[in-house]
Amino acid sequence: MTPKNPGSFVCFFLLLAASTVAAEQPNFVVIFSDDAGYADFGFQPDVRKEMRNLTPNIDTIARDGVRFTNAYMSGCVCSPSRAGLMTGRYQQRFGHENNVPPGEQNGLSLAETFGAKRLQDAGYKTGLVGKWHLGYPEEFQPNQRGFDWFYGLLQGSRSYYPYKDPSRDRVIQETGKPTPEAGYVTDRFGDAACRFIEKHKEKPFFLFVSFTAPHGPREPRRSDRGRIAHIASVKRHDYAGLIVALDDNVGKILSALKKAGVEDKTLVVYTNDNGGSLKVGANNYPLRGGKGGLYEGGVRVPWAMRWPGKIQPGSVIDDPVIALDLIPTFLTAGGGKVDPAWKLDGISLTDRITGREQALPQRTFYWRQHGSRGSIAVRDGDWKLVYPRKEENAQPQLYDLREDIRETKDLAEENPDVVKSRLEKLAKWESQPEEPRWGPGHRK
Repeated sequence: MTPKNPGSFVCFFLLLAASTVAAEQPNFVVIFSDDAGYADFGFQPDVRKEMRNLTPNIDTIARDGVRFTNAYMSGCVCSPSRAGLMTGRYQQRFGHENNVPPGEQNGLSLAETFGAKRLQDAGYKTGLVGKWHLGYPEEFQPNQRGFDWFYGLLQGSRSYYPYKDPSRDRVIQETGKPTPEAGYVTDRFGDAACRFIEKHKEKPFFLFVSFTAPHGPREPRRSDRGRIAHIASVKRHDYAGLIVALDDNVGKILSALKKAGVEDKTLVVYTNDNGGSLKVGANNYPLRGGKGGLYEGGVRVPWAMRWPGKIQPGSVIDDPVIALDLIPTFLTAGGGKVDPAWKLDGISLTDRITGREQALPQRTFYWRQHGSRGSIAVRDGDWKLVYPRKEENAQPQLYDLREDIRETKDLAEENPDVVKSRLEKLAKWESQPEEPRWGPGHRK
């Protein structure tokens, strides 16, 4: 039977197909903590005893999804790691190697495209709640880089309690407009995330929730004192309080997804921006070092993902992954493709997390801090080479992470060929990045 108006029939079919594709696009929620310890979450096998029962909501993401045991950030401090995650490219390629200092008039290169912008182009509503730390002048701010809505602060940290007169970069703004100073900051961010979910539940959305907790200052909610009274150390006690507030608000966000009816079509990621900060009380056991260094404690992070009906609950992935993989994963999970012209450094994890692939290809990960004269590191297979070049008389150090996750036994002298080949890989990679555009290693 031939329709009377074939053109109308074709148009109807195309519209139906388009609506079906749109209905299948999952939502993406990234929950990002700040400076948290590797061993400070209940879902981690080596969780410290005093923290074991303090993160029940975050723990459900791993319980109902997948836990990654070899997960990394591309930076060891706040701003660079965010720059890598947001673009899917090593941040050293565009000189974003140090934290953006207060008052800096530069920011994440305007030549770079954020993953949020690519998701916008794919039909997503995009929101960012919390910490930005990628540039202060207007052209570098979230609403100019792919986020439809921004509720948060431009700088890297602030008090958890109201200021009397906050600076422009520390006030919590809503899409360019300062908001009143009222309430505990972690709670404000959790509530804002819930509002975004409720408002955009009818269309696919990407929400990045960038908590400042447990970054300093150590200012837990006064109402949480009873929940952390078992921790004697003042520093550790206050830090745990920040984690408790974080977890409560993760619970709010997960509940908001369920209430909005979008829980089953939302991919949720929980991870941390870099290794835990030992200065504020984090514990990175069994890893060496912490925030600001290139040993595992500075770059390896807790990481869990949940996607009901797609990810097998309680699963574990040991393949090394890096935050650069998130943007490619979201683009492909949403039915799109990654254009090779974008020159992304990450890969899609979609087939791996859904079980269509049993293993990821072996990859090499690189880290650099403070430019071409600063420290560098590379992970290639189970070998990790760390070269603290900024230290006097420094030599390359080599560790076998399969046997020595704590990086205690330097095997460089026993394996000169391995050292040589990894240094060659580092030299090839290091021929591509810029020098830092500000901070240590910057050359005027």
